[in-house]
This record gives sequence, C-alpha cells and structure tokens, in this order.
Amino acid sequence: MQVIRDREALVEALAALRAEGARVALVPTMGALHAGHIALVEAAKRPGTKVVASIFVNPKQFGAGEDLGRYPRREQSDIRMLTEAGCDLLWMPGVEVMYPEGHATSIRVDGVSEGLEGASRPGHFDGVATVVAKLFNQVGPDAAYFGEKDFQQLAVIRRMVADLDFPIDVVGVPTQRDDDGLALSSRNIYLDEEQRAKAVALPRALGVAARAIGRGEDAATVLGDARATLTAAGFEVDYVELVDAITLSLDCTVERPRRLVAAARMGSTRLIDNIAVTDLS
Repeated sequence: MQVIRDREALVEALAALRAEGARVALVPTMGALHAGHIALVEAAKRPGTKVVASIFVNPKQFGAGEDLGRYPRREQSDIRMLTEAGCDLLWMPGVEVMYPEGHATSIRVDGVSEGLEGASRPGHFDGVATVVAKLFNQVGPDAAYFGEKDFQQLAVIRRMVADLDFPIDVVGVPTQRDDDGLALSSRNIYLDEEQRAKAVALPRALGVAARAIGRGEDAATVLGDARATLTAAGFEVDYVELVDAITLSLDCTVERPRRLVAAARMGSTRLIDNIAVTDLS
C-alpha cells in the first residue's frame, strides 16, 4: 500500500492506478480505525477497482469544546490495518495541505443538515461537506463508501453529490456492531468498563422502539419510553427521533422508509446510533 502525504505525489499515484484501467473507490476516514472502517474497505474491494482510503482529522467539523485535541490518533496501527485489508493507497494530508493559508470556502447543505446532529453541533456538517468535497476533488473517485452509523452525515453527502453534480456513486455500508450490539465507533475508547457495559442500552432501546413502531404503536409514546429507558440506564439523552430516511424530516409516514436516530451522552462520551423501522403491521 502506498502512503501519500502531498498533492503532487497523489496526482501521480492516482494516474498510475487509472493507467491500469481501474475504477477508484474512496473510503474517507478520520483514522483510529476499527472493524467498521475495514468493512468499508472490504465493501469497496471489487474486481477492477482500486481502493483509496484517506485519514484526516478534520478540524472544521469539531465545534468549540469538542474532542479535537484528544481524538484518538493511531497512525502506525491504521496503516497496518489498511495494508492487511488490501487497501491500495492511503492519502494522509496534513492540515496545511488540506487547508492552506488563505482558505476561505465552505459548503453548506441545507435541509438534511439541519436538526438532530446539525442542531446539537452547529457548523459540524458544513465542515463535513467541505472536507468531503475536497477529498472528492483530490481523489476523483468513481464511488465513495460511508458507514450508515453516521446516518445524517450520509444523507448530507448524498444531497451534496446530487446538488453539485459529482459523478460519484455514494454507497452506504450497514453499521458494524460489537457482539452485544453497540455500534463500533472510534470514540468508544473513551468509555470506561462500567460505562461500556451501560452503553449497550442505546442499541437495545432503539431495537425495542423500532419494533413497537413497526407494529403500529403510537410513535410519540414509544419515543418517550425510549428516552426514559436511556435516562434510567445512565445516559444524558440529546435526542431520540423517528425521521424520514431520505429527507430526515420529522414529518414521516409509513409509505416512505423511516429511521430511528438517537444521540446520547454516557459520561463525557457522546454516542450516536440509528436503526431502520420496518412496517410489521
């Protein structure tokens, strides 16, 4: 696997990959890789496709008081994991490469970026959209792979790609989970042993709620019960909502795909999760 840190070398390496007639698939990450990231690489590995991963801890998507400074950075471990997974190229730009002096442009995606994470983390999705657009322009992939755990992020990127005419297939990969159901996340490392044991209440509460709503039970009551369950488990609940899976609007109907989305804090660690709601009535 090639590890590249400057734009000129990236252009040359990508030209060499394409000279072989290969499609290019991009897996954008912030590093601190786990099995969820490797599942994205595995999904991207198709005949005739070269896989490019990126690692960049994007300061523009962290708000004031968030964990930019302590976000886990494990460069050598990440390189080893990607190599073993069969990734072809790793793009690791520094901040000075991604945002050179004088950088003054950002991208805002209205609608899907508002509410939920957008309300809790003002400016977060502007930073996500900006860095992803830059990665798309730098790498020029045919396809890009993102985890469904960050469901609102995936919706924002899909909207941006459609609106700005990026010729890229955006592929969502199902959330990868530990054996007890907790969604894999680089931030799980912040949880101590007791918090980790309690955190499983999040996916369990969402599962119970999704089945209840799928059976036709009153959504407002079910969501209230889920919030109460999480609070009793030791979470500080940010939101638990039922949304349209495409627009992320709270105004959703059984005729369209629906998603339960949640964010809650266990101690100082903020966890997010989501689950599809299937009509069982």
